[in-house]
Amino acid sequence: MKFGVFYEHQLPRPWKEGDEHRLFQDALSQVELADRLGFDYAWEVEHHFLEEYSHSSAPEVFLAACSQRTKRIRLGHGIVLMPPGYSHPAKIASRIATLDLVSNGRVDFGTGESASRLELEGYGIDPAEKKAMWRETTEQVCNMLVMDPYPGYQGKYFSMPCRNLVPKPVQKPHPPLWVACSNRNTILEAARLGIGALTFAFIDQNEARQWVRDYYETFKRECVPIGHAVNPNIAIVAGFSVHPEQAEAERRGADGFKFFGFALGHHYVYGEQRPGRTDIWGNFEKFSTMFPGPEGRAIGTPAAVRSYLQSMTETGVDQIVFIQQAGRNRHEHICESLELFAREVMPAFHEKEAERERRKAEELAPYVEAALARKRRMAPIAESEIPVVKAYGRPDAQVQPR
Repeated sequence: MKFGVFYEHQLPRPWKEGDEHRLFQDALSQVELADRLGFDYAWEVEHHFLEEYSHSSAPEVFLAACSQRTKRIRLGHGIVLMPPGYSHPAKIASRIATLDLVSNGRVDFGTGESASRLELEGYGIDPAEKKAMWRETTEQVCNMLVMDPYPGYQGKYFSMPCRNLVPKPVQKPHPPLWVACSNRNTILEAARLGIGALTFAFIDQNEARQWVRDYYETFKRECVPIGHAVNPNIAIVAGFSVHPEQAEAERRGADGFKFFGFALGHHYVYGEQRPGRTDIWGNFEKFSTMFPGPEGRAIGTPAAVRSYLQSMTETGVDQIVFIQQAGRNRHEHICESLELFAREVMPAFHEKEAERERRKAEELAPYVEAALARKRRMAPIAESEIPVVKAYGRPDAQVQPR
């Protein structure tokens, strides 16, 4: 099994001068430590306007900073918001390629659309169209990363003329694709499109086993890749706090994980937000005793966490992504948990990972080949059809009207 660390950059109120600066600097130090300890992934979200829950509106900047402090850990967008209202697809492709170059080919390209009203309406995105926007944009970004030149596109949600996107990524044909999943339907859609499933749902062992079975059976039967390569993998998130004493692990990590679930529900399901004024942490403190907290916890002693992970390994999950920076979890406690986990838990699971990956690749090889053969590829533009674009200053330039 692989292991990742996950960042929303949560910052509960009340806020003091310098808190955001400290938050980001602590997170960079944690990723640097995770890299030294042998963790496999560092995942960073993209969210806008979701106060307290996520102060991560420019993940490409944070991940670029991580790339210069680390050597081997993979840097995952978990996820990039893909509807064109957030960013033009060519801009997304440029960011992904550039991050892949500066990180020496360590990028994983997670994608999604959001479901929060603050984000969608803040950028003028129609919630009813966001899924179709995600699909159109994701496919075309992959084409931009691969094709030379990109032939141009006339779509429902964005259009652009023939251009050659530069730079191109280190990883060929492009970095591994993922998509955010929160239920069985999105898991199946990920499998059909040949994308890794980042499951932002807190599930138990039985649910995980069913989701893994559904995903891989669907991948084998129905996959038609949306990208130019497939990435059959399932990652699930879990709360994280490790300490030699169970009670202390709970004290350090349980409230933060509960707040993660509470703030998620506030912004996505039941909350009311006055921008700049609502105190989510204050509401959490009022109602925390009535809020049970999400499932999926690697919170406890090394033995307890080892037992939880063993049960998840048996389901066939490929990666566990730890939510260790949540609520008011303290930087020094997070670092101590990472170190203890790396020393007493992780080695046994990493020991068998290469063999597991080899067996999995052998099993899936014929299905991957069949899936890629079904791929409907964008036709390259004929050499004679590549347009000549004359600079505005030329007297013979045909300037398009505004």
